Amino acid sequence: MAKSEKLYGTGRRKKSIARVYLVPGKGDIIINKRTIDDYFGLETLKVIVRQPLVATETLGKYDVLVNVHGGGYTGQAGAIRHGISRALLKVDGEFRPVLKKAGFLTRDPRMKERKKYGLKAARRAPQFSKR
Repeated sequence: MAKSEKLYGTGRRKKSIARVYLVPGKGDIIINKRTIDDYFGLETLKVIVRQPLVATETLGKYDVLVNVHGGGYTGQAGAIRHGISRALLKVDGEFRPVLKKAGFLTRDPRMKERKKYGLKAARRAPQFSKR
């Protein structure tokens, strides 16, 4: 891999879309031009983002540059994890069994269910009264 090469991976979850670039570096994670500590308040979300790097033992080897939009913080963290996993596959194909076994390459298909007519929400019916 060339020194200045950027490796790209797209991650998606719910309404969130993350564009992830891996650049050889010292392990900084920058999300929307802010550090991971500034962007995510909860420690669990930071752990979710770092999971693929920990699983492949590449935590200090790459700087992660992320542009993410849509959804909430949890969905965005899941999308970033998916994007990092896809980018790591381009680094080395040997990572595939590790990432696949951990479930980081699977796109989470769960989406918000649409509202149906005659109902107040997706499944919530109007209140019923016998009289």
